[in-house]
Amino acid sequence: MSLSLQSNAGPVEILQNISLSINTGESVGLIGPSGSGKSSLLMLMGGLERATGGTLTIDGANLNRMSEDQLARFRRDTMGIVFQSFHLIPTMTAIENVATPLELAGHRDAFDRARDALDQVGLSHRGGHYPAQMSGGEQQRVALARAIVGRPKLLLADEPTGNLDGKNGAAVMDLMFDLQAKFGVTMVLVTHDPALADRCDRTIRLSDGTLMQEDAA
Repeated sequence: MSLSLQSNAGPVEILQNISLSINTGESVGLIGPSGSGKSSLLMLMGGLERATGGTLTIDGANLNRMSEDQLARFRRDTMGIVFQSFHLIPTMTAIENVATPLELAGHRDAFDRARDALDQVGLSHRGGHYPAQMSGGEQQRVALARAIVGRPKLLLADEPTGNLDGKNGAAVMDLMFDLQAKFGVTMVLVTHDPALADRCDRTIRLSDGTLMQEDAA
């Protein structure tokens, strides 16, 4: 896969000839310096950015051939995404934030499943609270509950501890790896922390938009 973006100075090569396979249930850490293309690669995997060359296949589906609506439905049914910024809806309570993707998918038991997901991340007592009433660590755990509530096959995480202190960051990552193992989810994690990447089954290093190295745990 390749990704290039247009600028006033001409095309900018973001990713160049990335060839990569990730197995079902595997955890993979993407590492590299800022600007190496880690987050861009994750955005391609999530269908949030389109490759300008090559093919991207997830769970047997070719994302290159999907319309925006098809991509949105595929993300909803197949993926969970956790960002560095929590992206919670400020006017909704924790349980409403977690239930939203299930409601959009038409699940009648959306709130029951949201309560269970909040319980999985240790926040069943915070269901009625708004994001502004919660700490950063709690907000990220709500975001994680929202990501896993639909039991996704693929969990994508972009610097999920970047806005957290050391203690809360460690707690969130312990929880993420526990949930990944419990449900057998395939996980791709972007991080600047080599120690965190080492917890994954495999580490992939990017530099200047090119895959440089793969290391097994």
